[in-house]
Amino acid sequence: MSRNLLIAVAALSFGLLLAAKPLVAHHAFAAEFDDKKPVKVTGVVKKVEWMNPHIWFYVDGKDEVTGRSGVWGFSGGAPGQLTRRGIPRTALKIGDTIKVEGFQAKDGSTNGSGGRVTFADGRQVFTAGAEDVLPR
Repeated sequence: MSRNLLIAVAALSFGLLLAAKPLVAHHAFAAEFDDKKPVKVTGVVKKVEWMNPHIWFYVDGKDEVTGRSGVWGFSGGAPGQLTRRGIPRTALKIGDTIKVEGFQAKDGSTNGSGGRVTFADGRQVFTAGAEDVLPR
């Protein structure tokens, strides 16, 4: 292999690595959520968006940590990841009463990471992405 070709391949490889870094950062828990601000919201499921790259579900309820009420949006893992854990798209139904434990968005909004969901019958599922911080 000529020296010029080797340099070109190395430069291209380095450029691709730099371009891929923001893609990984986009899905980082720490970029969006504050692991120092836990939330425990109990309420009624209002909407479920089961699509890539992450599911979102919305709960009209109250956070027992801060007392803040409203419609909370929770980010979960990827649909395929949740399905492999045995959580089907039908697990979260509109009208279900659930408790969600996670962490609030860094922007202070009523968005959060949906780490653990507890159903009215006591069943629990871990809905967060594999890279997310777990609620205690």
